[in-house]
Amino acid sequence: MALLKSSDTFSVQEMIQEKKQKKNAGNIIEKLVPWLLLLTAAVSVLTTIGIVMTLIVETFIFFDKVSIGEFLTAQKWYPFSESQGSYGILPLVSGTLKVTAIAVIVAVPIGLASAIFLSEYASDRTRRIIKPVLEVLAGIPTIVYGFFALTFVTPILRDIIPSLEIFNALSPGIVIGIMITPMIASLSEDAMSSVPRAMREGALAMGSTKLEVAFKVVLPAALSGIIASVVLAVSRAIGETMIVAVAGGSTPNLSWDVTNSIQTMTAYIVQVSQGDAGYGTTIYYSIYAVGFTLFLFTLVMNLFAQFISRRFREEY
Repeated sequence: MALLKSSDTFSVQEMIQEKKQKKNAGNIIEKLVPWLLLLTAAVSVLTTIGIVMTLIVETFIFFDKVSIGEFLTAQKWYPFSESQGSYGILPLVSGTLKVTAIAVIVAVPIGLASAIFLSEYASDRTRRIIKPVLEVLAGIPTIVYGFFALTFVTPILRDIIPSLEIFNALSPGIVIGIMITPMIASLSEDAMSSVPRAMREGALAMGSTKLEVAFKVVLPAALSGIIASVVLAVSRAIGETMIVAVAGGSTPNLSWDVTNSIQTMTAYIVQVSQGDAGYGTTIYYSIYAVGFTLFLFTLVMNLFAQFISRRFREEY
């Protein structure tokens, strides 16, 4: 066997040294990446904690000036009154729930019908066209939805309901329902598509129609994902701001009349944040109390969605 030349030996040694350096650099990166990922996760957690602590601290300052009993039970919300004012959260909660209920009535049937069509009836080509177009609705700025509700939907509704005021609960509720429809449709379609095809074929083999398969086999099997999508959409509707601020008005009323002007919790926060109240006043701190109430609403809805998802989850 021929001996290696000195130049060949030197080149082999260089290659070995180069590989060692690359390995050391790779080890450093392997050790560094988990810490970077941990830092990224910690930023999210710390941000959430900071938001919650800010809300809690400022809310306690508000309750030093206004009793919790008045806040939870009083039926009037007049913070800008010349006298002491009234800070009953019920009118704002009423306006929020009215708009949310209308949105759910609009979004759930349309969203589920769209999901059933995309999952059970549409061809692959049709699905590739319709689903992205449907999801484009989720990317439209909410301020655009607000002006659409005020300048397009409200005039049409006033032709049908003459007693409808310019600012009302019906118009923003319908538009919010349109806005959250893609969320329900997309998430529900994903849940239905995950149902094994064998279940569909078995039902069809037993004589079921395609509609019966959709409603009696696919929907029950995908129930956890469907309910979770609806609950998340409801949370989105509760927290919607610009649509109700533009088209809903700023009149907090404790009633279920959808034709009158309303004010939701988010719309009130927008109103005060525009400079209608000075720093350190009771009105200023009231936006934190309202924000904390809104936070509790959305937190409960998200926890409920997670519970439903775990409770009714089907594994195949």
